[in-house]
Amino acid sequence: MQYIKRYFFFFLTNIAIIIMISIILQILERYFGISITSSGYTGLLIFALLFGFAGAIINLQISRWMAKRAYKITLIDANSAMGERKLTMIYQTVQQIASQHSIKIPEIWYYHNATPNAFATWPSKNKSLIAVSTWLLENLNEKEVRAVIWHEMSHILNGDMVTMTLLQGVLNTFVIFFARVIAMAISNVGGDEGKSIGWMSYFLVVIVLDITLSILASIILMAYSRHREYQADAGSARMIGSKYDMIDALKKLWALHQDTKIKQDAFATLMIAGGKSWMNIFHSHPTMEKRIEALQNLPM
Repeated sequence: MQYIKRYFFFFLTNIAIIIMISIILQILERYFGISITSSGYTGLLIFALLFGFAGAIINLQISRWMAKRAYKITLIDANSAMGERKLTMIYQTVQQIASQHSIKIPEIWYYHNATPNAFATWPSKNKSLIAVSTWLLENLNEKEVRAVIWHEMSHILNGDMVTMTLLQGVLNTFVIFFARVIAMAISNVGGDEGKSIGWMSYFLVVIVLDITLSILASIILMAYSRHREYQADAGSARMIGSKYDMIDALKKLWALHQDTKIKQDAFATLMIAGGKSWMNIFHSHPTMEKRIEALQNLPM
């Protein structure tokens, strides 16, 4: 149940979009006579491509909105950071990075949460958001917090969300296309023109296949997500000029996490903490041990 709760939130939005598309297409075909398969597999592929990328783009555009509503967050700006040393450091660090790379300064937030995490999300580099938990601020020193901020800024500068969206669009396309191809093949067994199992049964088969194939596609997406975490760790080390601040931050987070048995919350796709089990194929982040090992082996 713990793992289901952890990843359900991440998959829910994308699967919900695909199911919504399935319902719309089925209504168009059933009640308005508009069939996506009337032009054969080519027509189906075009529709799958359009709707697959539409779902991924919608996910990207609402990512910042979702993050703001997932947590009770407080804005950090030049005024609110005054008098708070770590908040001032975070604001100045983000401002400096944004200026150096000619992008608009991201929105910077902190949120009250007993989890050692930070995240970045955005529809574009100039409409980005960075947030850190109060637990992280209270338990890491300034150098370690700065390393985490550089990690999150590396995600933004590398355009990871856009790349993830493109990959998600490709995967959605294959999910939508093959779910219907397989459903049509099943419906044609023992009958003509896909009518042997009835349109409602066909629709239910499509929904089950959409969900099943989406879960399988997420394994590919999460593998790329883990790769980008290694890249962001390396980016943080290179931009600071030392890998040891990030290593120290990860070691401290992992040690405290193990000691206190901190409960992970549902928005795990944005977290810096990793997991350790066969379920790691569904994790957006590598285990802390692997991240530390990769940094230790990073040539500087």
